[in-house]
Amino acid sequence: MQGLRYPWETPPEAGQAIEVADGVLWMRLPLPMRLDHVNVYALDDGDSWTIIDTGFDTGKTKNIWQSLLQGPLAGKPVDRVIVTHHHPDHIGLAGWFQQEFGSELVTTRTAWLLGRMLMLDKQTVLPPETIAFYRSAGMSEEILQKRMTEKPFNFADVVADLPLGFTRIKQDDVIRIAGRDWDVHIGNGHAPEHATFWSRDDNLVISGDQILSSISPNIGVYPTEPMADPVGEWLEACERLSLLARDDQLVLGGHKLPFTGLPFRLHQLIENHHGALKRLVDYLDTPKSAGDCFAPLFKRKIGETEYGLALVEAIAHVSHLYQEGRATRELDAAGTYLYTRSGT
Repeated sequence: MQGLRYPWETPPEAGQAIEVADGVLWMRLPLPMRLDHVNVYALDDGDSWTIIDTGFDTGKTKNIWQSLLQGPLAGKPVDRVIVTHHHPDHIGLAGWFQQEFGSELVTTRTAWLLGRMLMLDKQTVLPPETIAFYRSAGMSEEILQKRMTEKPFNFADVVADLPLGFTRIKQDDVIRIAGRDWDVHIGNGHAPEHATFWSRDDNLVISGDQILSSISPNIGVYPTEPMADPVGEWLEACERLSLLARDDQLVLGGHKLPFTGLPFRLHQLIENHHGALKRLVDYLDTPKSAGDCFAPLFKRKIGETEYGLALVEAIAHVSHLYQEGRATRELDAAGTYLYTRSGT
């Protein structure tokens, strides 16, 4: 099992592309957050392109796409847009490509349905269910009060309208892109029904955010499904995908750098999460809320900009222990769940 290797140490500049394999271009778009970029890919179908993921719906991103379309993509049409999962940095401009260029949208059913649903969920204030959910997780009262005075983030803020109609992909499908046949394997955990693509004809894997090189994908629980178990689903997917992994495969992820050494990376990700769960069990020797559990999970100080993602990930991990029977929980007078390891 080989360690990680990075064939390209420097990502492409805005409006530029790097050819990572015959007919496969790697491009990068900016994001206005701590994780400040998303990787997107263009695959050459001869007289047209297939695009994998799209970036946010912002004027800046559209301008970069126009430069890419006229520059590295040489003015050929984008006939197809494939979206790996429903998160805004991946699906954000899929509708724009549909409406402006007549591109076919290809994605999983869950990704499309969640995208359509979240477009309709426009909020001016936090709804009571969300406030109760945050309180149940032990969110800092100071942060909660601040959020209650601010306009919530809405999916529609950075995602273009999704027109009716898409083409579904699912587990064990085979899709033809850029002269290659790709097996579709579905991941979970970071996002439900997350599509990954494994070339039958060479060593390419398009992993989206399911497998990343130098960061672990965020695995969170949200008010929309408070008893979801994304940690369990993600570990299952990693174990299943590890059976397909080879040292020579070039993995093209949604963030950070392309890499080889996929068996090692999947082993590392799985063991890191088992290690985090073990530390968390030990930490629950006395009752604690999800919001109390940053130290054993992240082993570093969490700032305000990271707090939201850290909290939903902490919820996911303590809830996983609870649903596995490795921890118990009780609701206190303030409406906060306190978790304690089983048998203590």
